[in-house]
Amino acid sequence: MAKYNRIVSIGAHPLDAELMGGPMLIKYAEQGATCTFVHVTKGRLTDLTATEEEKKAYEDALNDEIKSAAAAMGCDSFSMNYISAELPAVEEFTNIILEYLKREKVDCVITHARGTLHPRHYYTYEAVTQAVRILRDEGSPIQIYYGENCEDLIGFTPTVYVRMSEQKMKTWFEGLQNYKIFKGKVNDVPYYNYYHSMGTVRAIEAGSHGFVKAYMHGALIDNE
Repeated sequence: MAKYNRIVSIGAHPLDAELMGGPMLIKYAEQGATCTFVHVTKGRLTDLTATEEEKKAYEDALNDEIKSAAAAMGCDSFSMNYISAELPAVEEFTNIILEYLKREKVDCVITHARGTLHPRHYYTYEAVTQAVRILRDEGSPIQIYYGENCEDLIGFTPTVYVRMSEQKMKTWFEGLQNYKIFKGKVNDVPYYNYYHSMGTVRAIEAGSHGFVKAYMHGALIDNE
């Protein structure tokens, strides 16, 4: 893989960015790159009877989880703080992402794959992909990868396998454990079991051993 200096993983919700991009960001952060987990929407209490104080306490706790997870992986985080029901039109959001990528001088982006079960995941895929295509048309060498996500597997075909040492794998999972949702305290999605098992499956696919994370290249015009 190429040498990247500024890499971001953009997820629709808290935890998505870390699940998709964590292994690659850990790898590059250790090599000196500046790495950021970007969250498009913020979490909300689904309890309609929650008081303003309870809502604030929930958001404060989630922000702590976001920051702690990023720090554990040697990265930082950026929350865009949109509410899902109030997201801008995809064309407007594309321009917002485009300006962010330019401002941060990003040379590698990880985001959701197209074949997703979740509308906000597709929304994020569409805006981020289009922003990267615009940058490529302008001559930027920026690269995009789609990270494996258990909700985005329709048509997901790995083209890049990142092997993780035992220590890097431990760093990733310890970082993810900062999220209550990852530990099963919010829903019953078996995050740990899925991602731990797939690390072994992807290693077998790649003819390797140990733990491997899969990514898929975006379809981009070659500027070379």
